[in-house]
Amino acid sequence: MVEWQTLINEPAVIAAAVLALGLVVGYLVGRLNEELLQASGVPEAVEGTPFERTAQSIGTSTVEIVARLSSWFIYGIAVLTAIHIAQLLDTEAFWLRVTGFIPQLFIAVLVLIIGFIIADKAELVVSEYLRGVKLPEVSVIPKLVKYSVLYVTLIIALGQVGVHVVALLILLTVYAVGIVIVGTVAFKDFLVSSAAGIYLLLNQPYGIGDEIRIGDQTGIVQEVDLFVTKIEDDSEEYIVPNRKVFENGIVRMRD
Repeated sequence: MVEWQTLINEPAVIAAAVLALGLVVGYLVGRLNEELLQASGVPEAVEGTPFERTAQSIGTSTVEIVARLSSWFIYGIAVLTAIHIAQLLDTEAFWLRVTGFIPQLFIAVLVLIIGFIIADKAELVVSEYLRGVKLPEVSVIPKLVKYSVLYVTLIIALGQVGVHVVALLILLTVYAVGIVIVGTVAFKDFLVSSAAGIYLLLNQPYGIGDEIRIGDQTGIVQEVDLFVTKIEDDSEEYIVPNRKVFENGIVRMRD
């Protein structure tokens, strides 16, 4: 009996028990998180994003990656605890640094994963919203939104692991100011068209079914949105930026 008590009190035995318990708890937490993420509709929310497609190409999914990340976090804590109990590392300062760093690393990785998903989803949503806009400048906006989200995500993740991000925040400020200045110049026609579209939608100088002439293009109005007016005749469809409506004027054809 005394021998069993002595054996049980051995640091190596306690460490092995902690490690085994950590493996079991980590597995159960991972499965529970996977069920919760599926029940909350995460698979549908990330469906079609580049991150999800990449995950599926390697035989996994976004939900599985997040669930496994929580499992590996617990595995890591269990391994470090077992090492400490078994006194394989006799440096208290090392243990304190590691136990402080692991949660920060876990949060940083989780932030990166969520950031990539949000960035991909934002790109898809913006692309879908602007799909009907036939202005060449518009194609840049979805990518701009995606990489802006990724940049902010990177700053948050680096801040979690103790990296000084003051320089990155300054760059973010410069980037935002640059986006405003360059965007104002590069998207001048886009902004003018949208302003003209607001005027046309509010005042409705012409409507769907009216026959009009804009410059050299004559046809029946099929659609008027914030950016363009679509007209067509017997053989052709014209997509006219709303700014050209103001530049060239409108002629309403009467029977």
